[in-house]
Amino acid sequence: MNKILVVDDDRELRTTLAEVLEQEGLPAVSAQSADDALNQLQQESFDLILLDLVMPGTDGMSAIPLIRKLAPRSRIIVMTAYASVQNAVQALQQGADDYIVKPFKIDAFMLTVRLNLQKTRFCEETEAADLDKIFNGLANGLRRQTLQLLSRQGQMRFMDLVRALEIEDHTKVNFHLKVLRESGFIDQTPNKLYELTTNGQRAATCLSYICKSLEA
Repeated sequence: MNKILVVDDDRELRTTLAEVLEQEGLPAVSAQSADDALNQLQQESFDLILLDLVMPGTDGMSAIPLIRKLAPRSRIIVMTAYASVQNAVQALQQGADDYIVKPFKIDAFMLTVRLNLQKTRFCEETEAADLDKIFNGLANGLRRQTLQLLSRQGQMRFMDLVRALEIEDHTKVNFHLKVLRESGFIDQTPNKLYELTTNGQRAATCLSYICKSLEA
């Protein structure tokens, strides 16, 4: 389950953000300063860190490289009250992954959070999978459709796949199923149902992320 660290010296704001995240099913922990956040990062890991840029003591900009050393896999979204491209670019150069300008609407805030969590999941999936096999599986449109179908349906019979893909040439479908099986993406149950393997599920996740990114 994704875990988020909210770092802001504004007590009311960080409490509100933590409550919003919790209501969305995303566990959140608060830190009142960058130094507090650094201490917490030494004790536990977070998938996402929401970091205010302007705070007393160690400011957010200075904290970014320090956070990167402690949590290289965590994504960092900086929050700034200054609608300055220069500040945003500098933060990204320091190692942040994204930014959001205060004041922001909750819908926009959650959209940014979820997009970054999707990117975190994508990175985890691609690290765990064989990228050559993933690209081989995704290189053909029919194979991509097959992965998406099985991801949605769970298990399907050959003729159900053929009908869903709207392909008249059964041998063509059979060929691409064979490629997917040899790549380790799909398998057949004793009842002759096609289903995704663990690697197939990872490939489908990668494909879903890529499609969403292209639509954004």
